Amino acid sequence: MTSDTLNLSFLTPEVLRPEMQAFASGFVTTLLHGGVALLMLMIGATVYSILTPYKEIQQIREGNSAAAVGYGGVIIGLAIPLAASIVASTSLREIVLWGGATILLQLFVFRMVDFLLAGLPNRMNEGEVSAAVLLVAAKLAAALLLAATVQ
Repeated sequence: MTSDTLNLSFLTPEVLRPEMQAFASGFVTTLLHGGVALLMLMIGATVYSILTPYKEIQQIREGNSAAAVGYGGVIIGLAIPLAASIVASTSLREIVLWGGATILLQLFVFRMVDFLLAGLPNRMNEGEVSAAVLLVAAKLAAALLLAATVQ
């Protein structure tokens, strides 16, 4: 083989290019931040399940559609301000602080909504989907407002 047929330029490692280095660094950060956020979301949903007098997971397993709509709304309602806290944060520490604060506030707001819309949680518990939809709408509205306040 002659030297002009042996072109080794294709072996230049792509990882040395700036855009690949930025991707490698950013991807790891994305995985870390996303993993922490998912963990916080699971903890928030679990705490909500513990704080409510109804056993949503058991009701969902028994086929209560209203409980599924309600609990799905809780998960989305916790995720919205948590996502806003990720956007507003510049470090993992800030995500944990702001995310934890928004989850605690949202759990409080959920309880307030349940209190203000008295009777709806009971109707949802009995399988009334329309009550669940209204309750979820109120909780999602509160989640959007809370998310807008995170800076």
